[in-house]
Amino acid sequence: MDNRTDDLLKIRLGIETASLSDNMRDEERFQNTSIRPAIKFQSDLLIEAFKNYAKKHKCVFYSLSIDKKMVYIENAIQRDMKFRNSLKGMIIGAFTVPEYKQYIQNSSALNKRMMQIVIERLKDNVLLLDNENPPLHKAG
Repeated sequence: MDNRTDDLLKIRLGIETASLSDNMRDEERFQNTSIRPAIKFQSDLLIEAFKNYAKKHKCVFYSLSIDKKMVYIENAIQRDMKFRNSLKGMIIGAFTVPEYKQYIQNSSALNKRMMQIVIERLKDNVLLLDNENPPLHKAG
């Protein structure tokens, strides 16, 4: 293996993956062996990216109820293609070259799985997102 692959796998070594079984579909196996560890590895970056997204969208997120924040997170990722692609890039950037080659074989289905996991991770961290002191709105 090359240094990048070795280094990435060493970094992600301590990240637990979901259980694996022999009768798993390839997509599910890839999700559990590659996508989940990459998302967990990039978790802090993904949270900061969402905070920046909320800030750039007039901090509306911070004034919403918890239920509406959950919907906001889903809508931000599902409807804003630029933001969605940015998040995908952060995750794919944590793949090894062999993982990337496997990913591109079925990227459409894997992207759906990837974004669902990101949505759940952001929802799970909504209180952390709340604890930020958003900048005050400027009148006008």
